[in-house]
Amino acid sequence: MAIKTFISKKNKIINQALDNYLPAADLKPSKLHQSMRYSVLAGGKRLRPILTLVAAKLVGDLAEEDVLPAACAVELVHNYSLIHDDLPSMDDDDIRRGQPSNHNKFSPALAILAGDALLTLAFELLSDIKAVDAKKINMITKELAEGAGHQGMVGGQVVDIESEGKEIDSQELDYIHRHKTGALLKTSVRIGALMGGAKSEELTALTTYAEKIGLAFQIVDDILDVEGSSEKLGKAVGSDSNKDKATFPAIYGLSESKELAAETVEEAKEALDIFTDEANILKELADYIIQRDY
Repeated sequence: MAIKTFISKKNKIINQALDNYLPAADLKPSKLHQSMRYSVLAGGKRLRPILTLVAAKLVGDLAEEDVLPAACAVELVHNYSLIHDDLPSMDDDDIRRGQPSNHNKFSPALAILAGDALLTLAFELLSDIKAVDAKKINMITKELAEGAGHQGMVGGQVVDIESEGKEIDSQELDYIHRHKTGALLKTSVRIGALMGGAKSEELTALTTYAEKIGLAFQIVDDILDVEGSSEKLGKAVGSDSNKDKATFPAIYGLSESKELAAETVEEAKEALDIFTDEANILKELADYIIQRDY
C-alpha cells in the first residue's frame, strides 16, 4: 500500500474518532466547544496518532479501536500546542491549516481556554481506556505528561522563544528541536509501544527511531519555511526568518540541512533492524517525513 494511501485511510479513522471524542458544538459553553472543534477538525497530517497505532500493532495484538483513545489523546495535545503557538504573545501567526488561526476566528482568550480544554480532555481520554490494565494506563499517562511538559514540548517552546533574535550554537538548536517537536513525536511512538506490550529491546529501538524522525521532522519544517508553498503548508512561509528564529537552514544552510535530514531518517530506519518486514510501514513513514511538501 502506498504510504499516502495508508495515511489517508488512517486519517479517516482518526478524524471520525476525534469527532466522536470532542464535545458537541452546541453543548454549553458552545463557543468553547466550537473553538475546540474548529482547530482539531481543520485537518492535519495526523502523523502522531498514526505512529501510535502503528507502533502498537508492531509489538502487540491490541485491536486498533482499543488504541485509538490514546492515539487521539496525543493529537489533542498537539492541537492545543498549535492553538497556543499561534497566539499574539507567542508566534503571532494569523493562518493555520489554510484558515484563520483560532484566536482570529474566536478571540485570544477563547483560544487559550480551548487549548487548555484540549489538553485536559487528552488525559480524560487516557483515564477512560479499558483495554489495558491500570499499570499501563499509568505508564502512558506519564509518557504524555512528560512529552508535553516542562522537560518536553513546553520546555522546547520556552527555549525557542528565548532564542529569538540571538545567535545560538548547534547544541541549543538541537535542544529546541528535540523538545519542541521531537518530544511529542517520541511520546506518540512510545505510548503505542507500551500499550502493545513492547519488550525492552523493542522499546529501545522504537524510542531511537522516534527520536530520529522527530529531529528530521523539524529540520524539514525549517526547510519548508524557506522554500515551501504557503498554499500547501496552509500557513505563511518565511515566518521563522521574519521572527529571527533559530533554524537549521539559518545555522547550517539549506543544502546541509537537507543532507542532515536524510541522514537522520536513515538512522531512524536502521534502528528498526531488530524487527521483521512488519516494521516497513514505520520506515515508509520516516521517508514520508523528508519527502513531504507540507
